Amino acid sequence: MIKAVILVGGPVKGTRFRPLSFDLPKPLFPVAGFPILHHHLEACSQIPDLTEILIIGFYQPSDVIRKFLNDSQLEFHVQIRYLQEYTALGTAGGIYHFRDQILTGNPSLFFVLYADVCGDFPLLEMLTFHRQRAPQAQGIVLGTEATRQQSRSYGCVVEDKDTHEILHYVERPETFVSSTINCGVYLFSPAILKTLEVACKKRLEKNFHCRTRSSGVLCLQQDLLVPLAGTGALFMYLTSQFWSQIKSASAAVYANRHYLASYHLSHPDYLAKNRPGSPIVLGDVFIHPTAVVHPTAVLGPNVTIGRDATVAAGARVRETIVLEGALLEAHCCVLYSIVGWHSTVGAWARVEGTPDDPNPNKPFAKLELQSMCSSEGKLNPSITVI
Repeated sequence: MIKAVILVGGPVKGTRFRPLSFDLPKPLFPVAGFPILHHHLEACSQIPDLTEILIIGFYQPSDVIRKFLNDSQLEFHVQIRYLQEYTALGTAGGIYHFRDQILTGNPSLFFVLYADVCGDFPLLEMLTFHRQRAPQAQGIVLGTEATRQQSRSYGCVVEDKDTHEILHYVERPETFVSSTINCGVYLFSPAILKTLEVACKKRLEKNFHCRTRSSGVLCLQQDLLVPLAGTGALFMYLTSQFWSQIKSASAAVYANRHYLASYHLSHPDYLAKNRPGSPIVLGDVFIHPTAVVHPTAVLGPNVTIGRDATVAAGARVRETIVLEGALLEAHCCVLYSIVGWHSTVGAWARVEGTPDDPNPNKPFAKLELQSMCSSEGKLNPSITVI
């Protein structure tokens, strides 16, 4: 039996995603027509013998969250539960706090995924790797390659190239350690909970005289990966498939492009086609069935039109996410943007963001997670958010 755990964080996180996350939990923000979390659930639901998916975070339960969970449970035919932390417990605190829920039914393994990453999620490949090459492992870490400079912004992994054992792990090193980085996707055995128990006891002892609610905070990287590295209990599965973080609005547009491209294999029926009486489609485009798009509008490439959105005559939309209820009036032009819920772009208006793609001339380059302004006080390139 196998389970999956998805870590969604909470409202005090994801500040770079604002204002899009003010009224909607970031994991439910729609990318390529579906909430970010939907793509995680779909990947997990394809694992044989997976019986339950636990979503851990400290968002307050709401009608939006409950409806999403109920709809997802019906769609993917797997039990899905939301477990709310009493406070922000860190990337591993929730796993340890809800360990009894994870261990119910005696699963042999469980996946852990961060909600703010996107990609092809090679979960079946990780499971095969564990069973065939590292059955003794307590953990498998999904890794990918980055540039030397960018690797310092991630968790860096040093592995034995022959056995793929992780020999050393450093989170955001000050100097170059390795170009192999942690993707935030893991496959664990229940044995890792003992390592977290030791880390929790150490933290409690440290805070004995000033016991605070932060005593239960645990970091998956520092409290689990670092002590297990070099012990023969931690291995890495390296992927060359698409992977990115979704830390900003620019990253959402970037992820939108890649998820739309993946539909050619997984869900070709999701992609809009050029038909008589339909809008002109260039490249990959998703149009929600409830959206109204004029036949003279030109969409694409890499456009998502959300629920109940309206695109009027002659509109041109490219590299953009149009959210629920938005209105694009006649002959407007929207490029590299996110048009917010129930927003309006007026007739003949032009809205254009600045693409911030990875450098195509640098192999393994990832999307830059830049601040709003540069050190010189100039605005960094970014897509436009309305």
